Amino acid sequence: MAVKLSENAKLIIDRLRDSGYSCYAVGGCVRDSLLGLEPHDWDFTTSALPDEIERVFADCKTVTVGKKFGTVAVILDGHPYEITTYRIDGAYSDTRHPDEVRFSERLRDDLARRDFTVNAMAYNDTDGLVDLYCGQQDLSYGVIRCVGEPEERFSEDALRILRALRFAAVLGFSIEQKTAEAILRQRKLLNEIACERIRDELLKLLCGDKVDFILRRYRTVIAVFIPELQGTFDFEQHSKHHNRDVYRHTVAAVKNVEPDPLLRTTLLFHDIGKPLAQTTDKYGVCHYKNHPKIGAEMTREILRRLCMPTAFSEEVCLMIRYHDERFKPDPAMLKGYLKELGAERMKRICKLQRADIMAQSAYLREEKLSNLSAVERELDRILLSGECYNLRMLAVSGTDLLHLGVTSGIVIGETLDTLLSKVIGGELPNEKEILLQYAKKTFDKV
Repeated sequence: MAVKLSENAKLIIDRLRDSGYSCYAVGGCVRDSLLGLEPHDWDFTTSALPDEIERVFADCKTVTVGKKFGTVAVILDGHPYEITTYRIDGAYSDTRHPDEVRFSERLRDDLARRDFTVNAMAYNDTDGLVDLYCGQQDLSYGVIRCVGEPEERFSEDALRILRALRFAAVLGFSIEQKTAEAILRQRKLLNEIACERIRDELLKLLCGDKVDFILRRYRTVIAVFIPELQGTFDFEQHSKHHNRDVYRHTVAAVKNVEPDPLLRTTLLFHDIGKPLAQTTDKYGVCHYKNHPKIGAEMTREILRRLCMPTAFSEEVCLMIRYHDERFKPDPAMLKGYLKELGAERMKRICKLQRADIMAQSAYLREEKLSNLSAVERELDRILLSGECYNLRMLAVSGTDLLHLGVTSGIVIGETLDTLLSKVIGGELPNEKEILLQYAKKTFDKV
């Protein structure tokens, strides 16, 4: 597979070369292009110094926030393209940024500082692919391998530990043995990494196709920043509904749902409350009655610590609270849940339940799946037919009740709730005149 430069990528390389400097596309854009993927971003490395980059692109808008590290972003067609001077990094005392950088005139020096071989390739149309660390070979074999000594790469920037796991999960690659051993030995370096950086890598990892293998093989790495998960490791459930311990069940459930960050995050934590909720009956069977509530409370704290957006966190916690709800294909019941949760959330919870069931034992699995399918069909029928399940769909409004002479906001609210409950329960049709007659009779009795 050849590297195909975008028009703007060619423009940047050609303009720097025409000005007497060498320039290459480098890193993830080269990797993705060789994999036949469309790069999300194009990054460049060049012999030009930052001031020289600015002069070459004097007619363009530039961003120089990273200038002291050699990076100038050039804005073309509203999109930033980062161009970085060849450099040699000094020590990393904060496990993120080099204390100092020295600019170099050699591409070799710049490639030597990069994290993994598959990210240490450079390309331009004149020189072709520059691959000093067998990155193309590792790409073809599906291997994540550090450039040089893994311990050095991870001590420079500990987030590389999580990036290795993310690349392996997303690309479906294996992690080379020395790199894998260093990840496990140095995993506690992740304690030094900002929560926002960990959050971003975790969400990408969770959406990888190989997420199940990575979560199992490197569970102690994940537990560095989510120690609450350790309680689920090897925690047997002692129930005929389960043939896996809590953590292995969790991993299987995550894999069973589509690669959506919200759904997969919810499933990562959906049973985290089980070890604290466990009770055992006189027959030795374990039960977990309050685990959704306990799990939601635990998850809220975990997601706060990981700096997840509040709306995302609240949605995850709410779905954990309802993930074990026993839905039935009963119209009144489902319309009650639709009133409380909304249509989109109900559909997501059904997806979660299907993934959860498929990660359980075969005991009653077909019955559970059959019931869930019936629930989904009934939900679709309710939604397609436009049957009333919330106040916006009710045939009467607060204004209609005002016209009946009701002036108390509290009474209006209570009356509307009563009418909606009667409609959802099938006791009254959602017809304006009938509902107003019922309301008037109710007021006349007061």
